[in-house]
Amino acid sequence: MKRAAPWALLLAAQISLAAIACAPVALAEDAGLARYGVNRLNLAWLDRGQQERVLKEIADSGATHVRLSLSRPVDRSIEAAAIASRLGLRILLEIQLANTSYYGDAVRPRSGHGRIWDINRLSDLDLDRYRAGLREAIARLDALGVRLEAVEPGNEINLAGYNGDLAVYPKPGQPTPRTLADLKDRAAFEEGLDRYVEVLRITRDEMRKSEKSSGAAIVSAGLSDISAKEADRQGMERLDPAEVIALLQARGMEQLVDAYGIHIYPARKDPKAIRSIVSKLLDFCKPSESGRPCWVTEWGIANTARTCPVDDRQREGAMAAMRMVFSDFAKAKRLDAAFYYDWDTQQAYRLWRCGSLSPAGAMAIAPETDDPR
Repeated sequence: MKRAAPWALLLAAQISLAAIACAPVALAEDAGLARYGVNRLNLAWLDRGQQERVLKEIADSGATHVRLSLSRPVDRSIEAAAIASRLGLRILLEIQLANTSYYGDAVRPRSGHGRIWDINRLSDLDLDRYRAGLREAIARLDALGVRLEAVEPGNEINLAGYNGDLAVYPKPGQPTPRTLADLKDRAAFEEGLDRYVEVLRITRDEMRKSEKSSGAAIVSAGLSDISAKEADRQGMERLDPAEVIALLQARGMEQLVDAYGIHIYPARKDPKAIRSIVSKLLDFCKPSESGRPCWVTEWGIANTARTCPVDDRQREGAMAAMRMVFSDFAKAKRLDAAFYYDWDTQQAYRLWRCGSLSPAGAMAIAPETDDPR
């Protein structure tokens, strides 16, 4: 097995020690460095006892920030947020726009042809229903004393898996669109983007009325980094994140958000390749005075080994390279946060292994207190 380069292992050791020390996140934020957190979505599918167990594991492991989802059943989502808040975790709340409560009764989802879930079209979202649902959720969170650090309406709206205005082909393997002009239904996709900007406007308005979370950052939907070749293989339409950001900027998004969301899954490439790939993906992230910084609301490096004790050597070098790119962008005020995917549900990407946080997990969520180099 190829080992990580010595510099990467040194960085891994330093970041792991920082995680063990559990340095206060305020120190990193005061220094102008990025927040580092972890995803644990779909806690609404667990009962309260299971939610308590998972969130306590996260908090006890030294994590300070967590990305949770507001999804159906909403009651359970709110319970999870309340538990996380009580445990001292700072919350980025992803608002799942696939929630059928935001759509009219006559709306029918776009088919996934049995390969992926059927999902509603963003262009069909009922803005009044969305406002009512969000307002009620915020009121309930306020009543429970939950303060949100940020909200993220939507998820991967540039990919057919999460936006029904993009097509899933009956058979995978054929070329998929490379640009907006190539989409099967460009008009519907652009109408969905128009609708999404209104979602952002409503979200900002409603959050500013919140008793506890009026200062929450508004982060645009984390965009998928899936490549065109992978989209061909899967038979799903997608657009490059930078193109979709430009389309949303032209619609006035920059006046409604505090940061742009992006997802990054670069695979276990060598550090130099990761540096190039990730830097290119984050090119549209700018300091707030000249644009908007980014929040990487999902990132991940796979480790397919399932042995106990855990062997995380496969991803040490890639993890270290990712953290160094994030650090560079944060210092340039082009990145405010990065949330690792996933805590404990995805076998390849999970950080919680063999009953504890893995070595790579400690590296992924450790707060930065100074330049590790």
